[in-house]
Amino acid sequence: MAKESVIARAKKKPKYATRAVRRCFRCGRKRAFIRDYGICRICFRELAGKGEIPGVRKASW
Repeated sequence: MAKESVIARAKKKPKYATRAVRRCFRCGRKRAFIRDYGICRICFRELAGKGEIPGVRKASW
């Protein structure tokens, strides 16, 4: 979990667009962020396993 101050800093509009930090809305993680879903890989896997992300299934072959 990221600190609240770090999450608040990331929400502010940066001076330059390249300084924008995308964070997971559930845990605040900035690395391994999946833009299409707005969450990190860990949260994505948890939610996909529970079936809470529409259109995503666990692969089996």
